Amino acid sequence: MKSLAVIILQRLGLGVVTLFVVSVLIFLSVNLLPGDFAQAILGQGATPEAVASIREDLGLNKPAVVRYYDWLSGVLTGDFGTSFAQANFKVYAGEAAGRGGIGSVAAQLEPRFKNTLFLAMVSAIISVPLSLILGILAALFRNSAYDRAVNIGTLSSISSPEFFLAYILILFLAVLTPVFPSLSNIYADMSFGDRLERTMLPALTLTLVVTAHMMRMTRAAIINLLASPYIEMARLKGINPFRVIVVHALPNALAPIINVIALNLAYLVTGVVVVEVVFVYPGIGQLFVDSVKIRDIPVVQACCLIFASAYILLNLLGGVLSII
Repeated sequence: MKSLAVIILQRLGLGVVTLFVVSVLIFLSVNLLPGDFAQAILGQGATPEAVASIREDLGLNKPAVVRYYDWLSGVLTGDFGTSFAQANFKVYAGEAAGRGGIGSVAAQLEPRFKNTLFLAMVSAIISVPLSLILGILAALFRNSAYDRAVNIGTLSSISSPEFFLAYILILFLAVLTPVFPSLSNIYADMSFGDRLERTMLPALTLTLVVTAHMMRMTRAAIINLLASPYIEMARLKGINPFRVIVVHALPNALAPIINVIALNLAYLVTGVVVVEVVFVYPGIGQLFVDSVKIRDIPVVQACCLIFASAYILLNLLGGVLSII
């Protein structure tokens, strides 16, 4: 147990170091984006004095090291800074945007992050059990017509871009057969049923993308164990083939399956940008794209850091569960 605790602590320490390195890369990459927020806000008629004034008010005239330190120290205390787009109106009014105020990045992120988590959870609830069932059946009936059909179907879905799958689902499930709405314009006071209905199409799109990885890993992990002596003994005892796979083979195949599930759950949080844009879903991905367009650096940095944190955390969780 002590060695297990040491391994977990080492993994957590490595995750913290990785997140720090990623934060540096995020800051450098975002600040290398072409264009200038102050220039974009003031337009072509901007004077150098007005541009310099806005850059000073927003802290853009400080050295990069100082700006990174201010940003990182704020993040560690839960303050992601102030949105440039919101702070712009306060600059002229002579007001300061405080933490948690209208211009706070955290205030913008909170409802969007909840929406993205809801979408990811709905997708996970559909995709994980579906992948395990398809993978177990594919291992049970390997090299059969079912096995080939499932492999072809899942490989086709994972090989197609997310936006293409999204438009196909919109065509068949929203236009030709109006089962679900084509736009996922959800809001805070919606009932759970309405929210679930409007989230279903983007959730199905993400399910088609991630199911193949998990299904094929489940199939491969189980088939690798079917030649083991204890599996042969179970077969010789006349145990039902389905019970042999589910009860005897699956528990020992969980380590690689957990890893690939963790990777795909991370994708459900970090890979939602295209899907949210297609369905106009008000999540972090949509906010990220809108913020890049207007060069709202604090919001872009916060979105990137949330994506990186979710990916690193879920990878660490998958690794620890596999070890256990």
